[in-house]
Amino acid sequence: MAMGAPGDDFTPDQIDRARRRKADVLPLRLTGALLGLVATCVLGLTPAGAGLVRVAGQTAGGGWVAEAGLGAVALQGVLALVGLPVSVRLELVNRRWGLSTRSWRLFAADALKGFLVGAALLAAVSVALFALIRFRPGSWWTIAAPGAAALVVVFSFLLPVVFEPLFNRFRPMADGPLRSRLLELVDKSGVTVRDILVTDASRRTTAANAYVSGIGRTRRVVVWDTTVERAEPEEIAAIAAHELGHAARRDVLAATVGGAIAAAAVVVLISAALHWSALLRLAGVTAATDPRSLALVLAMAAALGAVAGPVSSAASRRVEARADGYALDLTGDPQAMVAMQRRLAVLNIADLEPRPLEVLLFATHPPTVSRIAHARAWADSHGEPAPARLGEDS
Repeated sequence: MAMGAPGDDFTPDQIDRARRRKADVLPLRLTGALLGLVATCVLGLTPAGAGLVRVAGQTAGGGWVAEAGLGAVALQGVLALVGLPVSVRLELVNRRWGLSTRSWRLFAADALKGFLVGAALLAAVSVALFALIRFRPGSWWTIAAPGAAALVVVFSFLLPVVFEPLFNRFRPMADGPLRSRLLELVDKSGVTVRDILVTDASRRTTAANAYVSGIGRTRRVVVWDTTVERAEPEEIAAIAAHELGHAARRDVLAATVGGAIAAAAVVVLISAALHWSALLRLAGVTAATDPRSLALVLAMAAALGAVAGPVSSAASRRVEARADGYALDLTGDPQAMVAMQRRLAVLNIADLEPRPLEVLLFATHPPTVSRIAHARAWADSHGEPAPARLGEDS
């Protein structure tokens, strides 16, 4: 996709602001990601993780079930503590830039709920995994691989109705011109959407966004209340059209299927690695049936995730660009698309000049200037007036 120049659409002050925020945030994000990976690998590739799992299990009298379940909670707790200083620092930076509206009480509640949900899920998966490994040591992966794939699909259905409400409140978008405009787009797209909802993002941030989640009867388009309050109606229509593009192209379903296949592949690869006695010795265990090998399993999963990350991000960028194209086709309004991209970039203090390596490794969406260039190219190819550049008469 062609890249535009930030100066075409953003003022020098906006560009400078984005550069300064990036200088504050990027080192923290890189540090957080690196710390998480290193901590997971240290726990998994040394006896430290096995020892932690053993001690956690002993608090409930020992035994493989206690080690598998409580060991998972202990490992999750250590990783959460390792990442906490970076999370606190990032929260402070976001407050300084005016992006965070969270109280420390809400910050703590979010962190605690995230930990509890993650620990409970990991503990359940751990107990089920080691039950399989112990009772079917030679073929456990033949059940675990499809089981992991099934879990990905189940969570895609449950995410909007079980997990999202744990962190946010949702309400149907109020009747009025905006809801009517969005429902008109829904009808035009032919997409079945359960509802158009507004979520209380303003409790946490001044940033703006929208998304689509769920599959089938749980599918809904969610618009942040900050977006409703701070963007123009046609800009919000452009955002909604983009989200409808995901639904129309079955992007959530495709991502779910892709995630399910990836989860199954990870199980197969981990199964093969657990036959390597040298790796088990490195982790301080003698057999894969020992729940103390959980830390090693997490380390291998984290390493595989890090390797697959750039591939996943590249696929995501293609999907997002396709959704932009769908939105342009649906609305026929490149002016609103460009205005929306400008609005989101300024409100969210987005990186307007990402380096190619940063895009390659981390970006799940095309850069803002590329998305604006896409809208201008669409206008040119469809005989529509080109959206004005900064300083041009509209």
